[in-house]
Amino acid sequence: MTKTAKIKKNHPYIIFRKLVLVSILIGLLSGFLGILLKKVTEYYEQIFFERANTNTLFYLLFPFIGLSLIYFLRQYLFKKKENKGIKEVFESTESKTKNLPNYKIPSHFINGFLTVIFGGSTGIEISTVVAAATIGSVAQQKKNIFRQYKTELICAGVAAGVTALFGSPIAGLLFSYEVISKKISQAFILTTGIAVGIVYALLLLINEPPLFAINISTWNFRAIPYFILLGILGGLNAVYLTKMVLFIKSQFVKINTHFYKIILGSIILSASLILFPQLYGEGYHSIKTIINEPNQNLLTISIGLSLLAILILKPIVTSITLASGGDGGVFAPSLFIGAFLGLLTALSLNHFFNSDVIVLNFMVLGMAAVLSASINAPFTALFLTLGLTDNYILFIPVLIVCFVSKYTAKMIFPHTVYTFIPNTSK
Repeated sequence: MTKTAKIKKNHPYIIFRKLVLVSILIGLLSGFLGILLKKVTEYYEQIFFERANTNTLFYLLFPFIGLSLIYFLRQYLFKKKENKGIKEVFESTESKTKNLPNYKIPSHFINGFLTVIFGGSTGIEISTVVAAATIGSVAQQKKNIFRQYKTELICAGVAAGVTALFGSPIAGLLFSYEVISKKISQAFILTTGIAVGIVYALLLLINEPPLFAINISTWNFRAIPYFILLGILGGLNAVYLTKMVLFIKSQFVKINTHFYKIILGSIILSASLILFPQLYGEGYHSIKTIINEPNQNLLTISIGLSLLAILILKPIVTSITLASGGDGGVFAPSLFIGAFLGLLTALSLNHFFNSDVIVLNFMVLGMAAVLSASINAPFTALFLTLGLTDNYILFIPVLIVCFVSKYTAKMIFPHTVYTFIPNTSK
């Protein structure tokens, strides 16, 4: 057998070996990036939030400082190019020639971090996803042999980033499939499987706890009609969030001077944070506070109005944050809105109808419902939400609300913020 013939015979094995090695590298780099961004953001967000709570002046200053820093970094460090969020990933996977440039890694890392710690009402999830996708994109550019696996390697980075943030490798795999790739191949399973496995091993190594320590022990089949109701409400809230983001972004585009966008966005964001500090950052701190609140089962007029106001305001301040230059997406806002929606729904059912539903269960179900409808990915929402609590007792109820909310939202508005393409022909 000639040397050329041997090479041809061993070619599939050579490709397999190289894909394994590059997937390990993508998993390690994306995992470190995601874990680092999560840790430093949580640490500094807590410090800044506590400082703002002791002095209202910081609620006035922080949003302006954060948005201004992002603007100047974008102007003088990141080639004057704005981050488009996850649409950048779609543009790359749909094009054979367009790749995610290297600077997207530090750009999304830094801008996502600054947005959240200074009170921007969004999260670091999409920043992490795009930065991790860029790692996969850069990797496929290094060797010609990887060019045909561009989408798979980008998905490996995305899956690793989601796993690093939420501790659920299944959610990472499903997000890459449902939102990014929309198709499965042997290379997809290999690359994403290895990447999320590496990240999950890292999380086990550092003994990373679940994001929300919720003690869930049971649920009742008699509550299924209430689950369906919550799914419908989750779909409605997701549509409201999506349309608000699209509307406010379209209005801010009409403002030609970016500094005016920063001023307007800062004023609205600061006023909202003063009224409702729960809206600060991604809002996970507020969810944890409610979980640990012993009097969470009591519904009063003031509590009900406050929860309703938060549900109305959160999509607005999230949209303002993004439209005025902040970095992020609808991932964290969806979880936040869902938790508060579940809380309000459960308290209302118990107070007015003596339904005796479990409030904490409804908070988890609400998170899954709104996320599923917002990103049009029910299986991702299912495993991601269950992974947040490291508890799978609510598997069937979460599955129900995810599909009810998704199809409720699609019947009203078939697009998400990821898939909507504005009409520029007018």
